[in-house]
Amino acid sequence: MNPQEIFDGFDPSEHEEEAQSRWVNTSAYKESARRTKNYSAQDWERIKAADRELMEALAKKLAQGASSNEDEVLDLAEQHRLHMDRWYYPCSHALHAGLAQLYTEDPRFAASFDKYGEGLATFLAAAIQANADRQ
Repeated sequence: MNPQEIFDGFDPSEHEEEAQSRWVNTSAYKESARRTKNYSAQDWERIKAADRELMEALAKKLAQGASSNEDEVLDLAEQHRLHMDRWYYPCSHALHAGLAQLYTEDPRFAASFDKYGEGLATFLAAAIQANADRQ
């Protein structure tokens, strides 16, 4: 399975140099590289399916006019954190909140979320921050 199939047309290898320059010395980057190098095609399919299901649930809440700090939305934000924690690297609430900032500041990340619903990146980022604040 190639990266473009895994990530719906996004090829992470195109950004490998940037990622290494920004994060290569972090424990999260090292742990993610260690974990993912051994994932099978079936693992990637599970990851992709879980991610898609989560994004669709968040997009549905957004479309229904839910607030990013409603309990159900916060629970989805927590599921997102646990997804990252399970498949990539230990993801504390503080680290997750840092990721949320990246999701809205980098248009490439925002576009990957907003394809599920306009404004989803901002909605998810706010939910992640509210989830971190409730801990």
